[in-house]
Amino acid sequence: MSHYPDGSWVKHLFDRDGSYRAVFSDGRRLTARWAVEGERVCLNGIRPRMLLSRFCTTLVEASVGQTWPARDPLGRRVRNELVAGR
Repeated sequence: MSHYPDGSWVKHLFDRDGSYRAVFSDGRRLTARWAVEGERVCLNGIRPRMLLSRFCTTLVEASVGQTWPARDPLGRRVRNELVAGR
């Protein structure tokens, strides 16, 4: 999950078949395809089309419950957290 300073969040779902889904706290949803490219995880073909159709970020190794700072596709600061389950 990505947590924003204003209390909003995004739940990220990475499926084994390479499909990706995101659910936003305001009800919006998007889909994409994901792939590991070197030391990064990349989302391709983001739908509905946003400002960009591709986004890559550094791949982080984490255990359930761990958090780390990051940036979203628009450059905003987020706190990512690895949570168990769906």
